[in-house]
Amino acid sequence: MEHLLIHAEILWPALLAGLLVLSTHVPLGREVLLRGIIFLDLAIAQTAAFGVMLANTLWVNGHGDHHHFSTTIIAVVAALAGSIVLYSIRKRQVRVQEAFIGILFVLMATGIILILSADPHGGERLKEILAGQILWLQASDLLQLFFVYVVILVVWFLNQEKVGEWLFYPFFAVTITLSTQVVGVYLVFASLIIPSFCTLHQKNPLIKSYLIGITGYIVGLIVSAFLNLPAGATIVWCLTAVGCLYFIFIGRKANR
Repeated sequence: MEHLLIHAEILWPALLAGLLVLSTHVPLGREVLLRGIIFLDLAIAQTAAFGVMLANTLWVNGHGDHHHFSTTIIAVVAALAGSIVLYSIRKRQVRVQEAFIGILFVLMATGIILILSADPHGGERLKEILAGQILWLQASDLLQLFFVYVVILVVWFLNQEKVGEWLFYPFFAVTITLSTQVVGVYLVFASLIIPSFCTLHQKNPLIKSYLIGITGYIVGLIVSAFLNLPAGATIVWCLTAVGCLYFIFIGRKANR
């Protein structure tokens, strides 16, 4: 019983973080899929990660405090700059946009490697920004995420028809930046794409996507805790497994 209570104490802030991430990533992920620019979020997340690493290198004296105000500002500015580039090419052919997205992604990924090349702990920091440290979060770490996401969700759902491309890209950049600092690049991409992809052409897609995402996070956190596996990677696999099971047993019938 005591063992279960210890696991519950560790898992509930991680689950809360997952719910916050899903709250914005499900509707934004659906928008990305409908626009046909699938890897937009991965490029923006990588750009935000580059900003985080750059800010840590400039201001953090070896402690890697990813929630420092300066870190967030630099990361947001980097992500906004990347989103402006992508916004400027939004009317070009999809293959041209995908090429730009791929170039931006590889530049940011290699930029991170260059920044960390002289850091003796660079490997651990790279792993942390990619796979995240969701199991080590505290509830207090999520306050900034909560308040910003509430504003974004209220604006999005009350004015969705009026939110044009000029506002979608900044919203997306800020959301991805904050999420990347909390759960890492891989889990950001999985949370955006997997639930929305499984329900793309169905009725009530948001509700179904949220259920898939929540189930995937719960199962992933439990599996990672009891098998001592990396949480972020485990949740990605569990999200995929839940999405596949949904599509096989429910989604395919709904599509028909």
